[in-house]
Order: sequence, then C-alpha cells, then structure tokens
Amino acid sequence: MAQLNTPRQTSRLTLREYEASDLDGLTSLYSREDVNRYLYSEPKNKDQMRSVLEAKLNRPREIIDKNVMPVAVVLRDTNRLVGDFMLRWTADQHRQGEIGGSLHPDFQGQGLAVETYAELLEIGFSDFNLHRIFGRCDGRNSASIRALEKVGLQREAHLIENEFVKGEWTDEVVLAIRRNQWLARQIAPQN
Repeated sequence: MAQLNTPRQTSRLTLREYEASDLDGLTSLYSREDVNRYLYSEPKNKDQMRSVLEAKLNRPREIIDKNVMPVAVVLRDTNRLVGDFMLRWTADQHRQGEIGGSLHPDFQGQGLAVETYAELLEIGFSDFNLHRIFGRCDGRNSASIRALEKVGLQREAHLIENEFVKGEWTDEVVLAIRRNQWLARQIAPQN
C-alpha cells in the first residue's frame, strides 16, 4: 500500500496520513504569503484548502508506477499540524524518490524540517527500498536547502533561471542521496 502503515514517531513529531480534521491546520499553513513564496501556488483560503485536503484524503492507495504519499506533520505534545510534506517515488526499475514539504513559519528554525526529512528518508529507503531520493528547491530558499543538506543530501545541480514563476525567472537547486550513502550515515556518528 502507498501509505504510512502506522503513524511514525520522531522525538518531537508524529508523521501520519491526513484526517478530515486537518483543514484548519492546512489553511493556517497555506493561507500565508511567506509559505507560498517559493512554491508555484498562491495563498489559499479555507474553501480552496478543502478541495486540497479532499484530494489528499481520497488519493489512490495502491502502489502504481508513480506514487505520492502526503504526510501530515504534527507536534507530538500538542497534536498541532505544523507541516505538509510528501514522499513521491517510482516503483519501476529506477526506484527514484523525491521528498519535499512546507513547515509553518512559527515552527521554522527548530530543526523540525530536518527531523521530518530524516524520517521520510527512513521510509523511502527502508520501507520502499528506493535507490536514490532527491529534493528540489527554489535557489533562493536557503533554509530548505540547508535542511536537506543536514540529512545528507548533496547538491547535484544548480539550474540557472530554469523556470518562470510568479513573473520572474528562478533558479532550482537539486540535492540527492543514494541508499548506500544513507546507510553509511546510519553507521557513522553524525555531528
């Protein structure tokens, strides 16, 4: 099944599937201009977010060639939704995955994105036996790039003005880690 078998726990977070009760949390996240700054989207109101949440709740569960697993990230101690992340992967011979997401600005700078990405790598490499997982960021989004680097992804490409987004040319940074690199990081102590 292309889903989290059970909620995943980190020291401070629960990563779980979305629930109908997550509408206010998602709206709080994506109604903000600063959250949408480096995304293709514009801020959304509650009615617009209702259809986004419906799509997350009603997505296909069977594993097909291309899979997307949306992940609600909530604080363990308060059960507040603080992030919307995803793991996307192919089930073909290439076994490629992608991680990405958005964290509520009130909770940025605390290592929560790093904690989330580390768990998504665990899921991708251990549960789905992926060979390589990458992340893509707007070149100006230094915080997201730093978070991906902290979990071991290395810069593979910096594409200069490769997309025209929201009226301007933007760069894209691609970072990745392969399974053997991730396994080596699990054995070696991290700083």
